[in-house]
Amino acid sequence: MTVRDNLAAIRREIEAACARVGRDPAGVRIVAVTKYVDAERAMEVLDAGIADLGENRSDQLIEKHARIGNQATWHFIGTLQSRKVKDIIDKVDYIHSLDRLSLAKEIEKRAVRPVKCFVQVNVSGEVTKHGLAPEETIPFIEQLRAFSRIEVVGLMTMAPHTDDEAVLRACFRQLRMLKERVQALGMAHAPCTELSMGMSNDYTIAIEEGATFVRIGSALVGSL
Repeated sequence: MTVRDNLAAIRREIEAACARVGRDPAGVRIVAVTKYVDAERAMEVLDAGIADLGENRSDQLIEKHARIGNQATWHFIGTLQSRKVKDIIDKVDYIHSLDRLSLAKEIEKRAVRPVKCFVQVNVSGEVTKHGLAPEETIPFIEQLRAFSRIEVVGLMTMAPHTDDEAVLRACFRQLRMLKERVQALGMAHAPCTELSMGMSNDYTIAIEEGATFVRIGSALVGSL
């Protein structure tokens, strides 16, 4: 299957998920996760009409950015080490994994313009996953008020690897409710209007629960 064919199937799934809950499919943004494919395959994504590319390693983002440049909107979606911030900060448009003050300080130090950030929340509580505990999230976001180059556009989570729809749905719903609590605070630096949640195996459930950014890799681009 070509990327274009895969994208057509994914769009049909998104439209169906949105129809089930009365949402406009235009409110769902696909981030193509290209970490397992080369720059040529990533270019196919752009040619198919998706402008958002997501990478979870700084070296791979730098390599693809050198080939593709500003033709894409770049998302860093993996765990970001503070020492790597300087290497990617002028190349990315979104960071999906802000989860600690040390990282916020480095972004503030290195960025030349405000960076759109998602605060990563470990809703499932799994020890293998990064992110803040739900109860830590609002206090953390309030601390970010001091950082002029960080805009908290939303929250991000990774759901458990399970086929149990009830577990997935509960995880996504909890993040949506937390996002609504942040929004209600009306903080200028944290409009928090977006939800980055859902991947190839669970994006339709995430959309039904309010996802506005879905991070889709294998279902869209496959792997090499």
